[in-house]
Amino acid sequence: MTDPTAAGAQVAATAEHLGAYKEAIIFLVTAGVVVPLFHRLRISPVLGFIGAGALLGPYGLGRLAEAHPWLGPVTIGNRAEISHLAEFGVIFLMFMIGIELSWERLRTLRRLVFGLGSIQVIASAGLIAAILMAVGQPLAASLVVGIGLALSSTAVVLPVLAEQKRLNTPSGRTSFAVLLFQDLAVAPVLFAIAVLGRNDGGNVGVGLALALGQAAVALVVIVIAGRLALRPLFQLVARTKSPELFMAACLLVIAATALTAASSGLSMTLGAFVAGLLLAETEYRRAIEATIDPFKGLLLGVFFVSVGMSLDPAQLVAAPVLILGLALALLVVKGFIILVGARMMRLPRSVAFETALLLGPGGEFAFVLLGGAIVGGLLPEALGQTALIVTTVTMIAIPPLALLARRIGRRTNKAALGRARAEPPPDAQQDRVIVAGYGRVGRLVGEMLKRHKIPYIALDSDPVRVAEQRRLGNPVYFGDSSSTELLRRCDIATARALVVTLDTPNRVEAVVQAARAERPDLTIVARARDARHATELYEMGVDDAVPETIEASLQLSEAVLVDVGVPMGLVIASIHERRDEFRIMLKRKEAETRPAFRARRTIGKTVDVKSAEGREVSRTDKPETQAANARPSA
Repeated sequence: MTDPTAAGAQVAATAEHLGAYKEAIIFLVTAGVVVPLFHRLRISPVLGFIGAGALLGPYGLGRLAEAHPWLGPVTIGNRAEISHLAEFGVIFLMFMIGIELSWERLRTLRRLVFGLGSIQVIASAGLIAAILMAVGQPLAASLVVGIGLALSSTAVVLPVLAEQKRLNTPSGRTSFAVLLFQDLAVAPVLFAIAVLGRNDGGNVGVGLALALGQAAVALVVIVIAGRLALRPLFQLVARTKSPELFMAACLLVIAATALTAASSGLSMTLGAFVAGLLLAETEYRRAIEATIDPFKGLLLGVFFVSVGMSLDPAQLVAAPVLILGLALALLVVKGFIILVGARMMRLPRSVAFETALLLGPGGEFAFVLLGGAIVGGLLPEALGQTALIVTTVTMIAIPPLALLARRIGRRTNKAALGRARAEPPPDAQQDRVIVAGYGRVGRLVGEMLKRHKIPYIALDSDPVRVAEQRRLGNPVYFGDSSSTELLRRCDIATARALVVTLDTPNRVEAVVQAARAERPDLTIVARARDARHATELYEMGVDDAVPETIEASLQLSEAVLVDVGVPMGLVIASIHERRDEFRIMLKRKEAETRPAFRARRTIGKTVDVKSAEGREVSRTDKPETQAANARPSA
């Protein structure tokens, strides 16, 4: 017989083991509900994660778990249980900020980044700190809160602008420039807070100097090791053509640099930021962005859930007038400084007002800075909690403020809009052509685009070829051209055209399908194997398909006609006429074979075929089946 005591202990041990996964399961369920719901409502999921954390955390339903045990499985009673995952969310965010930062982008936006950005951060932090000191707060705490509240929300503002298709408007570019300076300022501020938090009563200046020296040595080691090892590492991994190994290499680099920085006295986020900067100039930048982005989004969700768990809604309920008043005061203070700074930079009044509405609210890095300051003893917990609640309230207001800013933008007069468009765009190659595949054909396409001064970016999955072309100064990046995320990273939303030069038909079709799904209006020119393949590509929606066999025959015809004495002008005209005839014939053939009862043969795959009566019949086409179908019936 089974010992009841042993059975009970086993059940308890099993329950305890399953309880270790409770936080992960709660978060995954939250993500599965929050993201689709908020996307449908056109609200940033960031706000949903913060609200879910506040609801399910120790200050929400978790507070009632002791009195109502049935709430235990659906609440998180301790924020520390997910703090490590939340920290990795910020680490991945800083890595992506580093890898998205380019010297070209800084150069084109340098006036707004280092002009308006520095004015906004320094003036906002100083004014907020002065107000806090005037009401009796200590200097260190006032400065920390001032810097934290001076920052705005990159994670909410940029997605809202992208959804409204306003990133390339004057206010969108101005907001991006200020947010970029704020992101650059986060790393040194985090380092300073960490150093001041470790102060044990000795000389602060001496301790800061020693910490800066140690940090400088660590950064030099990370940069040198990264420059020597990162490119060969990713080239070696890319040659395996294994997406799993490539993903593992990306995660290894982030974790290794973050832990190296932490062991040297720096913050893990600063180490990840440096790793991103090192990889930003390599040919693997786009593929790394596409690989890491899902991890960043998921882990940032954990971070925002933990942020929500640290908020006590009871404070808002207890003093709603005070909290809302402070939130309004923050919007007014930051908005006023942005208005003044924008006018100093000679931006139009309407652009300045839109930017003030977008950047007036607080941002996600306030939670990182203020949370670190509370743990380090630099900031009283009561003041820190109040600042965090004010930040959350203002972040919730970003979507309606963005709608208000959009309405203001529509009323911008033409003269002001013309002056604002003189500002350089975030990326000097917004309207570029994407070339999928950079072999012999792709290189010729790139050379012709360069000759006509049309900017382009090329993608190729051969790491050796990519490294060779990068050494020659060509804008070629490693990655799979059929990856939707990679195409987005190459700015397919603003691309002028896509040229597919790959030599494998199924890869050409995969790229065309991914690009057409992302941009129905994009001009796509694709390389085809033969006339039949060209017909299939026209069916998939390409604008021009160039069959290799037909094009080769036209080139041969042109050569022989010129050699036998036909005038060059007549030859070129006849070749162009014949090429147009082929294009019309292929498009007509595609239109004729489009009816629903057409059965497309796919070797080794199951396809749905509609018979003449409209019934769907599932069939697997194999080589022997096709051969049997080709033989005449007896």
